Amino acid sequence: MSDTQNSVRRDDGRLVRLGRRWGWLAVLAVGLLVFWLIHSALISTGNPNLVPALLFFGAGLVPAAFVSFVAGRRLDFGVGSSVVGVTALVGGAIGVTTAGFLEYRTLVLLDVLPMAAVGVIEEAAKLVMPLVLLLFIRRRSPGDGLLIGVASGAGFAVFETMGYAFVELVQSGGDLHVVDHLLVVRGLLSPAAHMAWTGLTSAALWSAAAQHWRRRSVGVLVLVYAIAVGLHTAWDSFDDDTVYAVLAAVSLSLLVYTTHRLAGLSRPQGVPLPTAVPPVAPASHG
Repeated sequence: MSDTQNSVRRDDGRLVRLGRRWGWLAVLAVGLLVFWLIHSALISTGNPNLVPALLFFGAGLVPAAFVSFVAGRRLDFGVGSSVVGVTALVGGAIGVTTAGFLEYRTLVLLDVLPMAAVGVIEEAAKLVMPLVLLLFIRRRSPGDGLLIGVASGAGFAVFETMGYAFVELVQSGGDLHVVDHLLVVRGLLSPAAHMAWTGLTSAALWSAAAQHWRRRSVGVLVLVYAIAVGLHTAWDSFDDDTVYAVLAAVSLSLLVYTTHRLAGLSRPQGVPLPTAVPPVAPASHG
């Protein structure tokens, strides 16, 4: 009887792992279906009440799938799906609001808004929620920081894309083809932009907190933040598909490298785990 129970538990465990690893495909498939249904209903009925749903699902489809993809990696996650969801919703709203206010104040004070200032402001605004969670979560794993950062960047990207899509819809006189193009382009690029940059910075932030803000870990945090700002500034400074492709490849490569490094490093409970970009040696104990 015990052998049967153990076999059932093993099978259940495999199903859970498979669901976690490939759940992002289900999120993507269901999201695409819902978006198509809303889009078809809007075209056939012309009901403007469907526009908010179209913008929400269009802007959130790829970010939601990417967050699910990252959550399914073999990392040392301690935060649950509820924390990730709240981070995306609240962190995205706070980030967009904070960035909008600071960018407006910068424009008023300087009569110009430099691209570098946009990068500094937005990359800082997206870290508000990861910083707040550091005050309440005692177990500080860089893997959790990476996932929370990706979620915060996803929420920011969704709200920002919805704003751009709404403006485009108004300025184009309700042309859905223009809006569809914007949703597709920004949706596909969001994992390589806001989500990757904030995931990297948040992982470095949580690693520094886990290492009790040691000088080297803080230095890594500053460096990673500077890299994120630099990539963000370069992204905003060029309107060229080739440049976007290069920046996307660099951003995702850094995220993949960091994810694999964090997954490959094992640590006993309570021992800080260093982040990547660049790699940091574990702090000595004793």
